[in-house]
This record gives sequence, structure tokens and C-alpha cells, in this order.
Amino acid sequence: MQLVTETCILRPWKLTDTASLQHYANNHHIWINLRDAFPHPYTAADAQSWVQVANSIPHTLHLTIEVNGQAVGGIGLVLQTDIHWLSAEIGYWLGEAFWNRGIVTAAVSALSAYAFKKLQLVRLYAGIFASNPASMRVLQKFGYIL
Repeated sequence: MQLVTETCILRPWKLTDTASLQHYANNHHIWINLRDAFPHPYTAADAQSWVQVANSIPHTLHLTIEVNGQAVGGIGLVLQTDIHWLSAEIGYWLGEAFWNRGIVTAAVSALSAYAFKKLQLVRLYAGIFASNPASMRVLQKFGYIL
């Protein structure tokens, strides 16, 4: 599966992404806005481990955000179960060097459209920290409600 936008490509993680992943993920400004499971510092071993399992975690879709052939971020869906089986949580991060270029906006748009059309979900939601208004603005552009 691959989603192509004007600013990036969303695709499954590959073993060749480990160096790029470690480089961009090892950033305090990234880590502070993500869940506790996202390690800091982000080591080469962390990157290797993630790339090996990312495409096989049940009830999830994890994709890299690729720009100019490099894995510079991640975006994904955690599909819900039981009575919430038509819902998913969306999450994403992007290397700081790529902020303010419309990359996350394009990625969220593409993955949201895919979730509704191809996965036939009826609800997407995200958990955003109050200290990250830029991420909130991205979601609001696509109809996510605070």
C-alpha cells in the first residue's frame, strides 16, 4: 500500500529506513509530543526494533512519511475493537527539519481519506497535547473537532 501526495509518500516501513528513522526520531521536540512508549533518546536499536515489527502489529496501520527518499516521520491508525470496530485513532510525527511545509497536512488528509473510503471507518480521532496547537490546527482543517 502506498499513498502519494504532493509533499510526501506514505508507505510501509522498510529495513532501509532505520538510519533515517533514528536520525529524525531522536529529537526532544518530537518526543515531548508523543506517548510514553516513544523512546528518548531514540537509538539505532529502537529504530531497528520498530522497523521489524511496525508492519505486523495487529489492528494497526503504521506508515512512514517519506520525503525525497527518506523516512522523515510516521503516521498510523490504531483500529478499535468490539463496539468501536468502525473507529480508529490517528497519530503522527514528523522530523523537525520538515515542519511548516504542509507535509503533515497532506499526510493526515491522505490517510483520513483512505480510512473512510478503503477501510470504511466512520470515526477517526486523535489525542493531542494542549501544548501542540499546530497539530490541532492540522486536524481541524479536515473536520476533526476539538
